[in-house]
Amino acid sequence: MDKARASAAEAVADICDGASLAVGGFGLSGIPDVLIHALHAQGATDLKVVSNNCGVDGRGLGVLLTDGRIARVTGSYVGENKEFARQYLSGELEVELVPQGTLAERLRAGGAGIPAFYTPAGVGTQVARGGLPWRYAADGTLAVASPPKETREFADRRYVLEHAITTDFALVRAWRGDRDGNLVFRRAAANFNPLAAMAGRVTIAEVEELVEPGDLDPDEVHLPGIFVQRVVPLTPAQAAAKQIEHLRTSASSTRGAVPA
Repeated sequence: MDKARASAAEAVADICDGASLAVGGFGLSGIPDVLIHALHAQGATDLKVVSNNCGVDGRGLGVLLTDGRIARVTGSYVGENKEFARQYLSGELEVELVPQGTLAERLRAGGAGIPAFYTPAGVGTQVARGGLPWRYAADGTLAVASPPKETREFADRRYVLEHAITTDFALVRAWRGDRDGNLVFRRAAANFNPLAAMAGRVTIAEVEELVEPGDLDPDEVHLPGIFVQRVVPLTPAQAAAKQIEHLRTSASSTRGAVPA
């Protein structure tokens, strides 16, 4: 089955209002930026997003957030996005904060068909006890709080039960992919992308290089095509347009210099 699509617009055309999305990336590293912009142009709203973070102001998922198209975020990190904080504190956005490792495992479990698992992360905190503010009211009071979670003891240690995450769609970015949907991720882009891809019922991958079936060595495939339903090949310009949150460089005259 040829899973390649002619454009990102075609690939995201059936994402409807209220859909849930697992989105790969960490900060701006490895984000499916072309698919995000295509979804922004498509117009879907009231989206429920699961992602490590929600981009930054005006970039990544921040594009959808700024236009009020995201209703709920499940993630681990709020920083770098002032609009995210404003919407959350004003009651416009519901937010479920999850320990980063727990979020990764919840996505993986969803893709593996594991309904729930026990973890020591969060035991003895509001993560387990409940009461974390998911949504504020407009006047700043608490409108929706997280519920308490089941805990259980194994070998004299307490664990909290966490539920797997599955979503209607997943948007990810890969370095290379074939028409069967097999994907290879490169360096830091192999962050939440494979996990998000596993969790989506319909996974859409933008790939920097599209190859034919059989061109990828099976040993180099990070995510098998069984988890991927649509592949969008990027143009060279789109593949090269990678954003950096904080660019820090050193003077070339001092790079590699040996102190006297």
